[in-house]
Amino acid sequence: MNALRSISLRAGAVLLLAVALSACGFQLRGSSGQYQMPFNSIYLGFADTSPLGIELRRNLRGGDAVIVVDDAAKGEARLDVLSETRGKSILSLNSQGRVREYLLTYTLVFRVRDAKDAELLGPTEITLKRSIAFNESQVLAKESEEALLYRDMQTDLVQQILRRLAAIKRA
Repeated sequence: MNALRSISLRAGAVLLLAVALSACGFQLRGSSGQYQMPFNSIYLGFADTSPLGIELRRNLRGGDAVIVVDDAAKGEARLDVLSETRGKSILSLNSQGRVREYLLTYTLVFRVRDAKDAELLGPTEITLKRSIAFNESQVLAKESEEALLYRDMQTDLVQQILRRLAAIKRA
């Protein structure tokens, strides 16, 4: 009986806390996924088949405020990709000199200019790194894990780009 009462009290306390937090307007920072952009339209300088460009377009179009245009002359802002590279290097070796761990990197350098070619955001480099353990008896599984880590880094990169775009101050 005491155990049931204890559980009921805990559940009630959690419910009361949830109601109190929702009533005060508490919201996790960035949890809505929407950012207030300082421009109404943007041209993205990614190749049409770029997975990063496709995901960034989808995220920008998901919000109501920004239109992604296909012509650089029609956009209020223009995101120019200066470089985009993925890398894989050896992080550690085992006692036999075989690879034990790799370091995956994803680097993007971009800048943002307005329609008059004035720089809104100078060349900005974002570098993401993830380590991945390697086992030569599980090569196919590790290749799939590597692809999954790159996809995760791409999603993280899109969120960082969106935050940087939202932070631009217009004159």
